[in-house]
Amino acid sequence: MFQGPEGYVSPGWYPSKRVHGRVVPAWNYAIVQARGRPRVIEDAAWLRRQIADLTALHEAPRAEPWAVSDAPEPFVTAQVRALIGVEIPITHLEGQWKMSQNRSEADRTRVIAGLQAPGETVLAWLVAERSRS
Repeated sequence: MFQGPEGYVSPGWYPSKRVHGRVVPAWNYAIVQARGRPRVIEDAAWLRRQIADLTALHEAPRAEPWAVSDAPEPFVTAQVRALIGVEIPITHLEGQWKMSQNRSEADRTRVIAGLQAPGETVLAWLVAERSRS
């Protein structure tokens, strides 16, 4: 299971609250379930490649990216020995969204505005994107 953005939706954000009052708090979320047979990998070369690739990906935006090769080789070797890799070839993928799609356009617009608080902008973007679908 992979949990994506999630967050509380206040019924006070809905314009329909003033119209008919039939509103309750909600929780918006995105989730994906992946199925497959996991495989444990203890091959040092494979693990080093994974570490190098993940590090390069996450360090790329930095002005001075760090690389695994920046650490002393004996230290890296010891760290790799302590790792166990897991690979899951995916045989089935299923996702679910709950992004206020059951609400009116006016309610969704106010939910998006309400979620514009710091830390919730990704969730606001998802509600907006799902509204266009």
